Amino acid sequence: MSNEDITLTAGDATLHLHPGNGGRIAGLEVGSLELLRQGDRFGCFPMVPWCGRIRDGRFLDGATVVQMPLNSPPHAIHGTARDGAWRTARVSADEAVITRELGAPWPHSARVTHVVQLAEDSLTLTMSVETYEDSFPAQIGWHPWFNRNLGGQDAQVDFAPAWQEERGADHLPTGNRIDPKPGPWDDCFGMPDGVDVTLTWPGQLELKVASREQWVVVYDEQAEAVCVEPQTGPPNGLNTLPRLVTPLEPLEATTTWTWTRL
Repeated sequence: MSNEDITLTAGDATLHLHPGNGGRIAGLEVGSLELLRQGDRFGCFPMVPWCGRIRDGRFLDGATVVQMPLNSPPHAIHGTARDGAWRTARVSADEAVITRELGAPWPHSARVTHVVQLAEDSLTLTMSVETYEDSFPAQIGWHPWFNRNLGGQDAQVDFAPAWQEERGADHLPTGNRIDPKPGPWDDCFGMPDGVDVTLTWPGQLELKVASREQWVVVYDEQAEAVCVEPQTGPPNGLNTLPRLVTPLEPLEATTTWTWTRL
């Protein structure tokens, strides 16, 4: 199938998916409210085969040092799959399945599958990385840009992480876990019982971002948006906490956003 834009609907929820622009969710409307910041770089994009920054764009792949392009100098950021077109495998009224083949500049061949399921009061995103050849470290995550303001009061962020990854001057975790600090944040947090973050736009809408994964990056240093990013490991995790994708064991992760009108 082609990579033409896709619209999903369920109840008064409408989702716009753009496979041709990095598999990005370009919009999510609940009634009259557009929850995601608009623009080619925004919406919600998949982060794969890594999340956040890789220090100096280099990671250890077995005994080999791999150099990725420095798309956020001096680091490489947010994977490669957001930079090109995905293919549409299947579409129904409220579900789409899109795929992307990993290859150069990523040194391994693999297939990424992203299942997007819309319901009247929720969105479930499931992503997997499969290989039939070499094993390699990888990560999966999502980078939604939620609008800070929906026409009323600014969004409030509520979560109770067990720790915050101390951030160095290079924006990467130092390896120390510290007590969570007040925002603004561009920081990774640990939630061992699973990601559970609530965004509330007072008098308008409450949205909960949940995942069985234990890592979440919260970025709210931008005036227009608040990002809540569930992921399978911390920034620079290909080096510090690698999870291997093997022919027998794919990597899979799910996040669910659930909303209630207020």
